[in-house]
Amino acid sequence: MAQAKTPSGAKPPFSQAGGPPLYSNGYKAAVLGLLLATYTFNFIDRTIIATIGQAIKVDLKLTDTQLGLLGGLYFALLYTLLGIPIARMAERWNRVTIISVSLVIWSGFTALCGSASSFAQLALYRFGVGVGEAGCSPPSHSLISDYYEPKKRASALSIYSFGIPLGTMFGAVAGGWLAQEFSWRVAFVIVGLPGILLAVLVKLVVKEPPRGHSEVKERPLEAEDVVIEPAKPPFSLVNEFKELGAVMAVLFGKWPVLHMMLGVTIASFGSYGSGAFVPPYFVRGFGLGLAQVGLIVGLIGGFSAGVGTLVGGFLTDWSGKRSAKWYALVPAIGLLICTPIYIAAYLQTDWKMLALILLVPGIFHYTYLAPTFGVVQNSVEPRRRATATALLFFFLNLIALGGGPWFTGWLIDHLAQFNFNHPGSTGIFHALGGAFTDPGAASFTAQCPGGLAPKGSPADLAALCKGAMARSTQQGIIVLLCFYAWAALHYALAAIGMVKHMRERAAAQA
Repeated sequence: MAQAKTPSGAKPPFSQAGGPPLYSNGYKAAVLGLLLATYTFNFIDRTIIATIGQAIKVDLKLTDTQLGLLGGLYFALLYTLLGIPIARMAERWNRVTIISVSLVIWSGFTALCGSASSFAQLALYRFGVGVGEAGCSPPSHSLISDYYEPKKRASALSIYSFGIPLGTMFGAVAGGWLAQEFSWRVAFVIVGLPGILLAVLVKLVVKEPPRGHSEVKERPLEAEDVVIEPAKPPFSLVNEFKELGAVMAVLFGKWPVLHMMLGVTIASFGSYGSGAFVPPYFVRGFGLGLAQVGLIVGLIGGFSAGVGTLVGGFLTDWSGKRSAKWYALVPAIGLLICTPIYIAAYLQTDWKMLALILLVPGIFHYTYLAPTFGVVQNSVEPRRRATATALLFFFLNLIALGGGPWFTGWLIDHLAQFNFNHPGSTGIFHALGGAFTDPGAASFTAQCPGGLAPKGSPADLAALCKGAMARSTQQGIIVLLCFYAWAALHYALAAIGMVKHMRERAAAQA
């Protein structure tokens, strides 16, 4: 019987004599835990700028458009562009090494953000954070898919995706407290440096499994069941483009997968766009301190988004045994339910009631992550999984992460100009129409640099600046929340043909 080898050619750990590596459940859980920790740091370093953004805005005298660029496009641009070549490397080389090196790079650049003295310098460091983080999810998704068989894959990916709410929570709580007690510069340094130690731990503990390892049939091993990595074809640009084309044909040529892609992109556009300005809204609208805001936003995100992410994975794996269409219907239903609850929350005039209501919608909202990742991973061959994740993240992050915060900041700036000149306007539709037809002559940016009236300004000007900023932020967030209902439509469309698609993929893997 042939024996499976790791990419380096050495016999893998926990190996059965004459057979493929046998990883214990405990070891697989440890690997998944370390990848979860890595993704948690990924999101801490990615999203902390939302929590401390108000302090940066005031200190560096930024507009919300600039703040949105720092939290979105300037991070996402190289993050998305480099994700594909790094994923292609992950299909051929050691994925654990790629993750570890990437973790060192993005953690170092996060710490460097604390030394920035201008918008341009901070933007440059955010580009660097994006370069490092490009090497996280594509190889991680590929590794998890080789450790966990198809029927457990969405659940495992939901645990990995739990790093999103965990990272958001820790980044918000720690970042808010550090920014208030010390400065936003100290916050960047403190949250960035520990990632370097985690990179060493990942490299020492996580082993590289053979590609396709989890596709072994669940019955006594026979010769034909042993997973042996096929020889890698010689590198050539022609072959690389063929591989990309083959994966894109699945992602964009298969109706269910295409609409899962559209659903996750549109939902994430609304999520990244609104989420970037939720902490500033608590400061602008209710006058709360950064530490208090970080605690509120962090605990809400950690609980509701965390529950939703895990429920999405385990619920769809459970319901998917009955019909594969539930991989699309669970996100569709969840997003449709959460939209009106979110809007109702942001219409509240008391921050305690706002925070209390926000505990609910995230449970439904974040059910879309794990099933989407699971469908994508199950739709391609083992040696194309990192590439599939990279292409998914390319469109998802370039459009959603790159465009969402920027679009929201741009919208808030235009709304602020209108609301500053028309303080009596309270309706969101009136403000949206007026912002682009009758914005007013007085310049909000000039009168309210950084969103606040200059020190020593008359009390009425200070109140006018504060009121326009708070109202405009609320209206901008509500507009972005409506994207969830749009995304729900695409997930519902993805259910059409999902059963047939997944049956064909299972037959191809047999």
